[in-house]
Amino acid sequence: MNVDPSRPPDSTAAVPDITVVVIVYNDESRLPTAVQSVLAQTLRGVEVVIVDDRSTDGSYEVARRLATEHPARVRAYRLPENSGGCGAPRNHGIEQARGTYVVFLDSDDVLERNACRNLLEAAGTTGADLVSGLCVRVHVDSRSRKEVKWYPWLYERTRTLESIAELPDLLVFDTLSTNKCYRRQFLLDRDLRFPVGIHYEDLLFSAQAYAAARRITLIPNRVYDWNVVEKAATKSISNRRDEIANFAQRMEIHRRVDQLLAEQGLLELKFHKDVKFLKHDLVLHLRELPFRDAAYRHEFAAITRDYLDSIDRAAFDEVDPIHAICAHLLRGSDWDHLLPAVDTLTNRDKISSPLLQRDGRIYWCDAGHLDGDLDGDGDGFGRQVLDVTELGYHTKPVEKMFLRNALTGYAEAAGTVRLAGRITNPLGIVPPGARLSGELEFYARRKSLRLQTFRFPVATLRHEGETIAWEASADLARRLRPLGIVDAVWDVRLHLDVDGTRTTTRLTASEPGLATGQLPVRPRLTRLAAHHIEPEISARGHLCFRLVSHEQVDAFVARGVQGPPGRLAKSGYRKAKAVRRKLTSGDTKIRLYHEVFSRLPVKRGLVVFESHLGRQYSDSPRAIYEEMRRQGLEFEAVWSYSGSPVGFPSDATLVRRWSGPYLKALARAEFWIDNQSYPLKLTKRPRTTYIQTWHGSALKRMGFDEPEWKLKSRRRQEEQQRTLDRFDRFLIRSEHDVRTLARAFRLKEKTLLRVGYPRNDALVRARRSTERPPLAAELGIPEDRRVLLYAPTFRGRGKGRFELPFDVERFADTFGDRYVLLVRSHYLDHVVLPPSVRGRVIDVSAHHDVTPLLALADGLITDYSSVMFDYALLDRPMFFFVYDYEEYVYEGRGTYFDLLERAPGPVVRTEDELHAVLGSLEKQVVKYAAARERFVADFGEYDKGDAARSVVEQFFSQWRRA
Repeated sequence: MNVDPSRPPDSTAAVPDITVVVIVYNDESRLPTAVQSVLAQTLRGVEVVIVDDRSTDGSYEVARRLATEHPARVRAYRLPENSGGCGAPRNHGIEQARGTYVVFLDSDDVLERNACRNLLEAAGTTGADLVSGLCVRVHVDSRSRKEVKWYPWLYERTRTLESIAELPDLLVFDTLSTNKCYRRQFLLDRDLRFPVGIHYEDLLFSAQAYAAARRITLIPNRVYDWNVVEKAATKSISNRRDEIANFAQRMEIHRRVDQLLAEQGLLELKFHKDVKFLKHDLVLHLRELPFRDAAYRHEFAAITRDYLDSIDRAAFDEVDPIHAICAHLLRGSDWDHLLPAVDTLTNRDKISSPLLQRDGRIYWCDAGHLDGDLDGDGDGFGRQVLDVTELGYHTKPVEKMFLRNALTGYAEAAGTVRLAGRITNPLGIVPPGARLSGELEFYARRKSLRLQTFRFPVATLRHEGETIAWEASADLARRLRPLGIVDAVWDVRLHLDVDGTRTTTRLTASEPGLATGQLPVRPRLTRLAAHHIEPEISARGHLCFRLVSHEQVDAFVARGVQGPPGRLAKSGYRKAKAVRRKLTSGDTKIRLYHEVFSRLPVKRGLVVFESHLGRQYSDSPRAIYEEMRRQGLEFEAVWSYSGSPVGFPSDATLVRRWSGPYLKALARAEFWIDNQSYPLKLTKRPRTTYIQTWHGSALKRMGFDEPEWKLKSRRRQEEQQRTLDRFDRFLIRSEHDVRTLARAFRLKEKTLLRVGYPRNDALVRARRSTERPPLAAELGIPEDRRVLLYAPTFRGRGKGRFELPFDVERFADTFGDRYVLLVRSHYLDHVVLPPSVRGRVIDVSAHHDVTPLLALADGLITDYSSVMFDYALLDRPMFFFVYDYEEYVYEGRGTYFDLLERAPGPVVRTEDELHAVLGSLEKQVVKYAAARERFVADFGEYDKGDAARSVVEQFFSQWRRA
């Protein structure tokens, strides 16, 4: 063992609080940065122990220099021979550490400046053996140094666990050893060491530490920056998925962890780990199988098969069907069905199996699985796993299907490529007698450069039962004319026409090495740009072609994009935008949404907000948006507007409703958030989450409780139900909503989110405040005037002028010295006030958000509007002017309860009665106090003032910045 002679251990020195063990192998350039991140810690009692794993570069010399420069804080050691992993150097670091606590750091990563202080304070406060903080993956070679938090939901708040059993997700997901602080005596007493001679040592060490720890504390602080280099010359261990030995070591670590959990009696943790294995660990390697040869596949199956037998079968019920299907087929080494299933695993919308219908159910395949013959179980497990009825494949028309198209032949000669393949025909959706035609289409992958596409007819199409076989030739050398440089990658797809209905497929490489060779091309810019294209397989397994440029071209590409070639590309982009602007018809836009934009990948972090069909920046979508901004979340916000964008947030992308950018944003969004409805004919994609906040509790009958909906045809009702079924979560503010709105919309219990309305958080806060909102001054309301708000409901008489049901001039003359009346008509109406009431009656209908108006009002005048449920939270007087009660209740759609019996304030029918009860607000406060309390209990039980924060924490906390 080599140790820096300039820094011998000193047993008489003060004991450091923390020893940071920095391990290094052939990383001399980054080692100083890692060590400096330790030396710069705000906690001063920190020492560095560098352990070099017998590097062949100058890493150890750099370590010795650092020890010489910082003799009181840095020591350097060198292993006698390279261990080939992280375990041995970390173990030696534990032995040499003098600190009360130990932290591990890799030479290519860094510690956050306050990491040691935060970890130590948590350990000292709670007495934990192990403290863990937030790790952030920093993509250092990306343009914006993208940051991704490592399982952030585990670190939303500080909490202490007495046992890892209290939080299984911690053991299952956060298997890192480097974002943690360990009490050194705990490591010594429990003889906790990393395994040596095997990769993925973190998984086992972390599991051992979690299981042995007397107490574990989690802190929400960022402590560790895991620097990720996507284009590194040497792949990291976890990314060497093409090495079967790498996978074998991963599986061995999994077996050791399982043995540990079994010995400790932690069977519940084993179950959670099984679920994660099926959803994540196995998937990482399954996706590689189409790119590997037969020898790799069979060895992979042999390694995995026994382990899959050890997994609790109940875990298969907890994962997506395609995860369970792939694991089951792998267990039986059924390659004919497994590789297509992996295609669906990679391309979630793709139907890659012919499917099977039996006994009224739809199954992924048969081949002996349904009766247990293939795996020998005979217990119906295969039937259970392969049942995909609930996925609804059988309900899709052919034009809605994304079908697997397996490439079976590839050859080229004289600039022409000959292709052949088989398109999956699930459940015989393409009948034997169907009229078939098709064409191959080549198009630039870069969307802004899709100025032209090149199409070639499919010469042969044959119905072969479970597949449609095809053959085609494409004279790429003569016909394909790329620009060059800027459109380097060209994708290819096949459009299949079935009896006049079109569906589109991508060409999936069914076997590695099938597509090879070169084809000459003539780029439009210059032959210097490129002289041939080569076939390659994309990460999703699809055939594409890449222009291969001359070596000298790469040197002047950067200059070229600023010259004529760049200007040509920009001109093409402008032309593409002009074409998009021409797509103005509704039918065209719907097709554009489904056939173009919905084929684009869902964009992580993209959220589309809309309030009242784009008319307002208001309501709960606004409250959620502002809470996300307040918390500093990293996301891309898009707000829809239908009229003027004035009043909408300046820190969001604004798109006009029904415009091309609006449709594209909806198609690519990870989340939809609105309070009414996105366009009914737009199908929500499976990977998009629709949070429906709704716009008020119901007095009036809604949805399928409305008489007119009960009279509609079955087809119309089914269409309406499909639009309602798009909701993934529906916000609930009381059990009254469950009995009314949820039932009327036929929502499932799992859809309901009982958190209250985010828009009402401000009202809960306003009730506790004694200060007058600043809106009063903005409206010019004198300090000595109380404020009344008149907010009636919409009566469905068409959009237009709203006639006030009382004499507004009489009101102003009677109460103008005491009150200022704010009039807010429904957004489908507009009101015209006479000039004589100026200053005493104010039209506030143009205010997007009613919530600030409610918070300002000392009293509310309404009729049947749902604002009554919101305003009740303020515990202020309410007056119900129901001049058309019988007509509204008995001749309209009806109500869910009798307002006359349950109103938390006086109900009046005439203008005189209204004037009489408005005489004293204080009197009404006392008289109806109990009624208001009951009303809030009945209709606002979940409005506690934290709805926006709750929604953000449940759905978006992983986007929080440090």
